[in-house]
Amino acid sequence: MKISTRGRYALIIMIYLAKNYNSNNFITLKEISDNESISLKYLEKIMALLTKAKLVDTLRGASGGYKLNRSPEEYTILEIIKASEGPIRTVDCDNNCDKKDTCISKKLWCDLDNTLNEFFDNKTLKDLL
Repeated sequence: MKISTRGRYALIIMIYLAKNYNSNNFITLKEISDNESISLKYLEKIMALLTKAKLVDTLRGASGGYKLNRSPEEYTILEIIKASEGPIRTVDCDNNCDKKDTCISKKLWCDLDNTLNEFFDNKTLKDLL
């Protein structure tokens, strides 16, 4: 399993917004792009995923931008990664394997997936601030 730049940048975006949570201001993607050295076009694609998952509020217009819609301690890292990457799986045992019902190593992979999911589910944005 490898978390792509999309997932890592989604986390960076959310941490950046969490740092500015108490200001209650909307943050532009240009500001994030300039401060984190991430392409504005790539940030737009990632922010669309975070917005669709209802992890952020958005405001259009000259004073628009993005902000968290919950406090940082209410966001798990798991939900951010899932919003940007999809489910966390080390192997896709359920869909692409002819031996999914008889595989002797399936339990190992399922246990690892559960451990990873639990790890990320027990970490919040606040933990990373």
